[in-house]
Amino acid sequence: MPYDDMTDTAFEEFCFELMQELGFVNVDWRKGTGLNASPSDSGRDIVAERHITDVDGSVHVERWFVDCKKYTKGVPPDKITGLLAWATAERANVALVIASSYLSNPCKDFIKTYEENNRPPFRVKHWERPQLAKLLEGREAFIARYVDARPRTEAEIIAAEEMRNDKLWYYRKEVLINRIETGQREPLEPQLDQMMRDAMRQTEKQYADDPDFIIAADDHEMWNLAYLQGELSALRWVLGDDWNNGDS
Repeated sequence: MPYDDMTDTAFEEFCFELMQELGFVNVDWRKGTGLNASPSDSGRDIVAERHITDVDGSVHVERWFVDCKKYTKGVPPDKITGLLAWATAERANVALVIASSYLSNPCKDFIKTYEENNRPPFRVKHWERPQLAKLLEGREAFIARYVDARPRTEAEIIAAEEMRNDKLWYYRKEVLINRIETGQREPLEPQLDQMMRDAMRQTEKQYADDPDFIIAADDHEMWNLAYLQGELSALRWVLGDDWNNGDS
């Protein structure tokens, strides 16, 4: 999950949808603004209910107050006091902190001391990355909404452009060799032919782990060339080049 690439609001939205995915009902995201912040949440970003069915069929309702913490480093103790205060004031059943990374050790110590000294009428829980990973097991469709929708980084785009540039170059050499072998054009000079084949072998080694890299020259030559040039042109356009640059 690309937690580190999410904004604060995006992480809150992820938590909101995760609660729904886990079966919570009446899930209320207390954002209160269209800005990239939640100043109106009053110490809890999300309020949700969990319905628990007892052995005799009766249903109990738990109210969960959820505070979402998008932090690269550990969440400090002072960042969860608002959640505990509101859970006390409004008699929640569970106060939950969801952290994009981890709670700091002082924060965990603070929670332990708070529970020992105050004996709150609610449970205090926290979900860190390992707990989130466990909760997401078997939920591939849910995960895909975040992983597949993540914008590519510039490094990923450059790597894809370089690979497709090599792939188009290699395919053009395959086409050239096929035309020579079928008598459609004259052979290359021996030295030039050897240099080309040596370069092709090097390229094959470079992409040996990619089973789709090599495209055999066949009757779909023009379609394959157009397809590869289209991919390359699109990637180069994203990187700032003009359209229709399919050179390799």
